[in-house]
Amino acid sequence: MTVSTESELDWVLVLAPFRKDADYIAAFLQEHKIEVKAAKPDADLIENLAMSPGMIVITHEALSPNVLDRVAAHLVEQPDWSEVPIIVLLERAAPLFRIRTQLQDCWPGARILFYSRPITPLELVNGIQSNLLVRLRQREVRDSIEREKELRLELNHRVKNILASVQSIFQMTKRGATTLEELAQDFSGRLQALSNVHAAVFEAGGETVRLSAVVALTVSPYNGDGATRIKVTGEDMVVRRDAGTTIALCLHELITNAIKYGALSQPGGHVELVWAMAAGQTDFRLSWAEVGGPAVREPTRQGYGTRYVRSALSSLFGTVPDIAFAPDGFHCSVQGPAERISAS
Repeated sequence: MTVSTESELDWVLVLAPFRKDADYIAAFLQEHKIEVKAAKPDADLIENLAMSPGMIVITHEALSPNVLDRVAAHLVEQPDWSEVPIIVLLERAAPLFRIRTQLQDCWPGARILFYSRPITPLELVNGIQSNLLVRLRQREVRDSIEREKELRLELNHRVKNILASVQSIFQMTKRGATTLEELAQDFSGRLQALSNVHAAVFEAGGETVRLSAVVALTVSPYNGDGATRIKVTGEDMVVRRDAGTTIALCLHELITNAIKYGALSQPGGHVELVWAMAAGQTDFRLSWAEVGGPAVREPTRQGYGTRYVRSALSSLFGTVPDIAFAPDGFHCSVQGPAERISAS
């Protein structure tokens, strides 16, 4: 017999094989929104114990050697956080000392409470509810500890990833720098770009971030004093954290290059940054085009920024970006499956 009700409290397993004790106990526990399962001292008991009751109520008559052994085996298998309360209902004339000693030997360390019959329903319900509330606190503490462990693992993973990114950025910046001042300036700027993305992800509160937020944080320092040097066009979409980080770092490199050599080095120059869905809404396309800058010539050697952008976008989208040092302005575009960056 099972009586199910909606409650935060665990359910109660009742072993009362004689008279109508199980029915009586189930009836008044049901009135107090407590779920009850009544078991018989046979294979049915094993099945019910396997479903992890929050509490066991057992009558004196049910304390057979078979039941003692099966409950003992169940208690041994409990996790460290779990302490299943057991209420034993005794006849008034029952030898309490002998029974207590026997149960403590069979169930060492168990939380055992004894009640003498006849007992009022209110007294028994209060005892059961009090112990189920203790059980509820046990589960809450367990959940809190498990969540803390998950957060520690997640924090450790993120810190390792961040440190790996910082190390990679430093090594690549060092290889491209010719002076200590240049190294410090470029490395600082790249760290700031990385910081901006992590700030956007933190504000979003998860492993995803809005692309518009990533772009806004990256380009906002260059759109001030009423001037829009980097014109942004694109429908907002949610991307994975790693995709947002890669796009932001690539944009930072493109901006740095434009300030040093391209359109942003001239008062009238600007950049058109556009993204959109393409190829029947299954591909994503990102385009960077510089306008109004100095005449562009193909560099004799590939710098850090170009190498990073080419490598990072290739890895992210699975396709090589189109990078062109056109005379009228530098262009960079990439197109690839949207599912490679999408959060869905």
